[in-house]
Amino acid sequence: MALAEAGARGRLLLWPRVVLFGDSITEYSFQENGWGTYLAERLTRKCDVVNRGLSGYNTRWAKLVLPKLITKNAGAESTVAVTIFFGANDSALKDLNPKQHVPLEEYAANLKSMIQYLKSVDITEDRIVLITPPPLQESAWEKACLAKGDKLNRCNATTGEYAQACVQVARDCGTDVLDLWTLMQKNQDFSSYLSDGLHLSAEGSNFLAAQLWSCLEKKLSALPSLLPYWRDVDHTNPEASLL
Repeated sequence: MALAEAGARGRLLLWPRVVLFGDSITEYSFQENGWGTYLAERLTRKCDVVNRGLSGYNTRWAKLVLPKLITKNAGAESTVAVTIFFGANDSALKDLNPKQHVPLEEYAANLKSMIQYLKSVDITEDRIVLITPPPLQESAWEKACLAKGDKLNRCNATTGEYAQACVQVARDCGTDVLDLWTLMQKNQDFSSYLSDGLHLSAEGSNFLAAQLWSCLEKKLSALPSLLPYWRDVDHTNPEASLL
């Protein structure tokens, strides 16, 4: 059978997708041992895991670009889960990093705005997961700042305020939330979770992946494997199995 004929007989097979939306901690999640890679491996043949991480971005910028990434006509219908993972840049200290800093109240409002937008394109609250920023290991991040000629431009207590705001937004809006800032500090020495005091190490990625998977698994467990297992294909009449 010609490919054109096969195409005419079969519908386009659209993979469902999970969209990871965030800053550099999301952008880097597809690196070796990254948390996005972990999710993609577990969801092979069930859905695509789409990386929409934007290094350096805060929620002020994110809410502007979100409608360019997910629209009702392009992707919303097949989107089975969205993670929103911002705050590490919003919580930068205003005096030392005014470009990335977003005031706490605006940060919360921006998260709510993004949730409302997703709902407007029919992505319901039960498909949205907020992730708080991880804790900041100040001495390590100070070294990274000094190496670039900068002063320490973040502090863990301030990051914690943004994490608490993120948790409150999730409560107000009815979404799931992964409070990474609190969970990572249950182990008093959380430095091993961070590569430079701010971004996740391989151990931190594994920690996030396990926590996030426990949240997503119940949302995605009913997804079927797409296309039959090869042993189940009728080799004498593959069209009957595949079209």
